Amino acid sequence: MPSVRDVTFELLRRLDLTVVVGNPGSTEETFLKNFPTDFTYVLALQESSVVGIADGLSQGLGKPVLVNVHTGAGMGNAMGCILTAYLNKTPLIITAGQQTRDMLLGEPFLTNIDETLLPKPWVKWSYEPKRPQDVPGAFMRAYAMAVQQPTGPVFLSLPLDDWEKEMDALDVSRTVSTRHAPDPARIEDFAARIRASKNPVLVYGGDLSRSRAWEAGIAFAEALQAPVWLGPFTERVPFPGNHPLFAGVLPPAVGPLGKALAGHDLVVVVGAPVFRYYPWVAGEILPAGARLVQIIDDPYEAAKSVTGDSLVADSLLALEALVPLVGSRPARGPVRQKAPTVAVPDNAPLPLTPAQIFAVLSQVAPADVIVVNESPSNMHELAATPLGVVTRPDSSYVMASGGLGWGMPAAVGLALAEAQTGRNRPVVAIIGDGSFQYSLQSIWTGVQHGAHVVFVVLRNEEYGILKAFARLEETPGVPGLDLPGLDIVSLGQGYGAATAKASTPAGIREAFSKALAAKGVSVIEIAAAKAVGDLIPR
Repeated sequence: MPSVRDVTFELLRRLDLTVVVGNPGSTEETFLKNFPTDFTYVLALQESSVVGIADGLSQGLGKPVLVNVHTGAGMGNAMGCILTAYLNKTPLIITAGQQTRDMLLGEPFLTNIDETLLPKPWVKWSYEPKRPQDVPGAFMRAYAMAVQQPTGPVFLSLPLDDWEKEMDALDVSRTVSTRHAPDPARIEDFAARIRASKNPVLVYGGDLSRSRAWEAGIAFAEALQAPVWLGPFTERVPFPGNHPLFAGVLPPAVGPLGKALAGHDLVVVVGAPVFRYYPWVAGEILPAGARLVQIIDDPYEAAKSVTGDSLVADSLLALEALVPLVGSRPARGPVRQKAPTVAVPDNAPLPLTPAQIFAVLSQVAPADVIVVNESPSNMHELAATPLGVVTRPDSSYVMASGGLGWGMPAAVGLALAEAQTGRNRPVVAIIGDGSFQYSLQSIWTGVQHGAHVVFVVLRNEEYGILKAFARLEETPGVPGLDLPGLDIVSLGQGYGAATAKASTPAGIREAFSKALAAKGVSVIEIAAAKAVGDLIPR
């Protein structure tokens, strides 16, 4: 008679869940015993990096990834990146070992107490099987929950003594639908409102990327000849930044966002929340006389929208239904002026500004590069240079949560996905020197697996984004915002990466070119000017 492990691993094969990203502990070793040769184990050195790598790998592969961390202690370490995976809508099946069932009543050392509550609310489903023989079925239900819209992480707590128990050779595999088709009556209503609009505007979000709606999003915008904004903190860019209808990224504050939409009578939001705000800047949510309709794949997001009427549906299916109904409008010119090219002479004063650094990197970066951004204080500068202008689908990633420590492991996971799929696009992670400290252990995993990722670390010796908030919030004298004494190069070398330090335009070009050609993990430290600009335009 087969064991619980036998039946479970056979199910995982059928679900194509043969990559495990983890950091093993004593309560997980019974699951990993005699690890099958047709499975791959990706070791990360800390549980936050485990989840971040799995998040990037899942997004790069477009399918769920299995995660294994160590009981409650490991889950505690992992929670920051689990929160981010939830807001990124990344389908991860997160597992953690639990103590032996025979001892659970007395809560022995390493018991995961209230195990199903620990990861909430940042997982879609959390469960500990009631019997060992329920483990395979629990995996099947977890998979079904993870891949159904809105996609996201789920959690299973697995007692360490379940794996050797015998059970019938059950086949619990099944399939589920992964897209919500739109309500035809609601689509007709939205189409009528769009046709009646004199000057509509579009706001796109990450759902379009997840539903593979890049081309559909372009077709919809061109039919309406409407400007396309990205919603605030959009985690995956779903529209080309070099398209004449691209308007930019909406500011994440009520007043400035409402002003950015001035002149439009209908706001059509597709695949984005309404809206992701952060600092409080007073004003009108929408310009006077404007109305809003939203298409989102998450009923929760639809319910909490601050204004407008919502349709819960897959973005691609909704746009495919709308395009034939909305007609077409006369062509218009570009909706915004092209950003001026940043001039960077070879003898430019040092240290270079972030905008100058990105301009120099753009001179070397290949067209098919994937960019991961976790340098919060200069995202606007990056977006204004060729390196930051997205022209291809699935080539730009940030975290939807605002939690630091996701970018570096996610970049490693994305690079592993590029190698696994054979696309082999280089991954460039723009990382602040503060962000670099959160998950630098992920460098080691990238080195061990030969991932092609270049970490470009801007060293300005401060939390620049927090200094910008201090200005906005009128809070002078905040301590702990300076970061002197960090040696980025030594930290990269300690984990086995190729490293370089650069400051001049020529030095940056040389170091970046060498890293792109190396096909491995590189860390480039670049001194950057301290420049605290306005966080939110008023």
